[in-house]
Amino acid sequence: MSHTYTTNFVHCVFSTKQRAKLIPDNKREQLFAHLFGICKNIGIQLVVVGGTADHIHMLIALPADKKLSEAIRDLKANSSRWMSQTNGEFSWQKGYGTFSVSASQVPTVKAYIRNQAEHHRKRNFDEEFLALLKKSGIDYDPKYALG
Repeated sequence: MSHTYTTNFVHCVFSTKQRAKLIPDNKREQLFAHLFGICKNIGIQLVVVGGTADHIHMLIALPADKKLSEAIRDLKANSSRWMSQTNGEFSWQKGYGTFSVSASQVPTVKAYIRNQAEHHRKRNFDEEFLALLKKSGIDYDPKYALG
């Protein structure tokens, strides 16, 4: 075969440092637009982004030549720098969660990410993140899973 074909959809979740409410409502769409720009600059497709005052969710399509850890590093570093410059002191929590998504589940995950505000009226971030870990079959130590 002379060509490489890949589909790597990844649901990424990361929160603000100590889950402080550092993403104001009036800044959220600008942050999302900035994340789209970062993805474009580093050669990653950002399918959808959503979130609340203390965390974000992204669905990305990761090309075969990109390392997931480097993509997350670049997204967090560049968006944190931009938020600090435009909104005051800001930083993301050190860790993150990433979950593979099959192509058939992309519409479901997109809807889930788009409806974060509504979703969090019923479940807080801690409950949501632990549920994602469990649903994905990821072993974790509860002492460390939430930072």
